[in-house]
Amino acid sequence: DRFDRDHWAYRPINEPVVPAVERVGWPKTAIDQFILKRIEGESLVPARPADRATLIRRLSFDLTGLPPTTARLHAFLRDNRPGANRRLVDSLLASPEFGRRWAQHWLDLARYAETDGFEHDKIRPDAWQYRDWVIDAINQDMPYDQFVRWQIAGDVLAADEFRRDGQIATAFCLAGPDMPDINSQRERKHVLMNEITSTVGAVFFSLQIGCAQCHDHKYDPISQADFYRLRAFFEPAVLLKKNQSVTTLSPAADAAATSHLMIRGDWRRAGPAVVAAFPRIADPDQSIVDGKDSGQRRAQLAHWLTQPDHPLVPRTIVNRVWQQHFGRGLSSTPSDFGVMGDEPTHPELLDFLARRLIDHHWSLKDLHREIVLSSVYRMRSGQPPAPPEGGQEERDLWQASVDKDPENRLLSRYPRRRLEAESLRDALFAVSDTLHFEGGGPGVRPPLPPEMIKTLKAGQWKVSERTADHFRRSVYIFARRNLRYPFFATFDRPAANASCAVRQPSTTAVQSLLLFNSTTTLDAARRLADALQRAEPDSEDERCQEIYRRLFSRSPDPDELAACIGFLDQQSTLLRREGCKEADREAWVDLCRALLNSNEFLYVD
Repeated sequence: DRFDRDHWAYRPINEPVVPAVERVGWPKTAIDQFILKRIEGESLVPARPADRATLIRRLSFDLTGLPPTTARLHAFLRDNRPGANRRLVDSLLASPEFGRRWAQHWLDLARYAETDGFEHDKIRPDAWQYRDWVIDAINQDMPYDQFVRWQIAGDVLAADEFRRDGQIATAFCLAGPDMPDINSQRERKHVLMNEITSTVGAVFFSLQIGCAQCHDHKYDPISQADFYRLRAFFEPAVLLKKNQSVTTLSPAADAAATSHLMIRGDWRRAGPAVVAAFPRIADPDQSIVDGKDSGQRRAQLAHWLTQPDHPLVPRTIVNRVWQQHFGRGLSSTPSDFGVMGDEPTHPELLDFLARRLIDHHWSLKDLHREIVLSSVYRMRSGQPPAPPEGGQEERDLWQASVDKDPENRLLSRYPRRRLEAESLRDALFAVSDTLHFEGGGPGVRPPLPPEMIKTLKAGQWKVSERTADHFRRSVYIFARRNLRYPFFATFDRPAANASCAVRQPSTTAVQSLLLFNSTTTLDAARRLADALQRAEPDSEDERCQEIYRRLFSRSPDPDELAACIGFLDQQSTLLRREGCKEADREAWVDLCRALLNSNEFLYVD
């Protein structure tokens, strides 16, 4: 037992001393000192800061999932007062778009969808309420300890005036796939309870406890009894009825339920009875669970998870937030802190941030602010320009960083990343003045490609009648488990059949073909061309300047400007020869379409 707890994840969270560094002028936060200490230890030099235009685009996509408006871009570039970066960050954190961006990360973990999955994929009419609860909780900066507690036991913990919200929050536990029409409801409940238990372990404290449902864990100190003791907290809170979806927990749904260790994980072979207890490896004091009813026992679990000295829960969420800002967590296995997971590259920093989160009232917005105001977040991602625009020494230092740390695990430069599916779609609409910012309510259904509609059953995807709904933010698109919205499926959004901690990015020909040929992109290009005409009706030069500001948050250089003007002339001439009656407009549409397909639009530096 003592040997098991020597593993880094089970040790108490330390309060590490912020290390001294040689380049004392570089750090802006304590985060930078931990990162710089490792960089200097490898005789490397951190990259120079990104320019302000690159930084605002990075911050805007990172915190809101949208590109900066040209008005915000101009205001930031002209703000030379001290504290401009902090003011920008605070305004982005205060935006309702912040919650709509960051909720999707949590919904990936929660395996959120609005249908049951499996063969019939029945719709859950109220599932969207959980999505809206997550968005509101993030925007209101609900302390993370409360955020956790309500999803475990909000039905019993929330005050009377918030009881409905607390009930909705418990949908986290039941958001995964289910088969209401299965013949054996005993088998259904067994599968469902195992899925709840596995997800709670992986999401909240980064242990693959689900591996112990059939036998003791092969690598981690988690017994089969540990698994079924954790499952026992939830078993009485779920009462199933055939052909009915179940979406939230209830204090006494099935008061008569008893919990057993299932031999070899077989739902037909009930073994010894078990009582609710915390996983022993994360509970060195061997706490006693003695609630009078099942709701009180879940409340004890919720409070145990969020006690300040819990070794796993604070580390887990800090690592997840870091991952979303840098593309990789300090531990690159964010849902597995066990012995088969990756040890953190900066363990002292992980503990420092975990302790800081607790000391700052579990505020996630404070954690975001601390990360994005750091020097490590503000570094440039690409190779410095060659002489005479740049210096050879800087290029040599950057190349040394790439050679010595090709995966950028030390973070001596900022990691360039492609936009996620939702941000890419939302950006297409945002830059073309098309995005509809209405929030909340049941998921909306934009039109699907005609060739896909032919393959569907009647009623499987009823297109929303109101056109404005087709242009709402991606988080509000109807999430059907058996039919991912094609744009999302192509750009690596998970199917919601299991908790997803890391999306696996792909680069495929289908992505290029979809982005270039889809009606979504073509429609965005047409709307963008019309918006540019309205904004700058008299000057092609000014319209070219505006399209670069909208798409790339910068002005074109002289060569790029000349290339745009040359393309417009050649394309309009060609279209006239082909008999196009609106050759000038269609040339602009083609230019917009080409730039929307550029790497600079798809990637964030």
